[in-house]
Amino acid sequence: MQVLYLPGFASGPSSTKAVAYADHFAKRGITVERLDLRKPSFEHLRLSAMIAHVREQLTGPAVLIGSSLGGLTAARVADEDDRIKAIVLLAPAFRLANRWQQQLGPEWDEWQRTGWREVYDYTTGGSARVDFGFIEDILTFGRELPKVTVPALVMHGTQDETVPVEYSRELAASHPNVELIELVDGHQLTESIPRLLVESDRFLAPYF
Repeated sequence: MQVLYLPGFASGPSSTKAVAYADHFAKRGITVERLDLRKPSFEHLRLSAMIAHVREQLTGPAVLIGSSLGGLTAARVADEDDRIKAIVLLAPAFRLANRWQQQLGPEWDEWQRTGWREVYDYTTGGSARVDFGFIEDILTFGRELPKVTVPALVMHGTQDETVPVEYSRELAASHPNVELIELVDGHQLTESIPRLLVESDRFLAPYF
């Protein structure tokens, strides 16, 4: 069973959680492939390109572990590809476009007008810019939650100020195949990494 880790927005294969998952599963002889989802580039990030990249890496039955935007990507890949048998979503960035439009206010209009927005790049530790085509591409998938037909474990912080836990609650309430674990933590879930690993072990055990 192939295991792929999908990092979040402005993150990468060397993120704290990505390394923690890889090290944890390596002790059991399981390789976690940590993907770079900055596709086709960070400036021109596209969810559709991220989904295509994940599917290109698949060699057979797989489980996906996705954080934030990587969680949204994992859910969308699972919607499209029956090789995905289960997904673990960490604070998945559901309804990203809706949320950013509400949070940014006038800055959203400026982003749309100029075509660019400056953001912090966690991978480089500096500033970078992302074009508005990122949002336009996300909107081609609609503003609603993914379908999520495969078994899914969602772990979300109740103190998450980036992605409201209510979105994960809504998904779990309408999908009997989705298990939700709420954690007293923020969006990064770094304080909860030991719990993330234990729960992922339990949930994914039937697939190994």
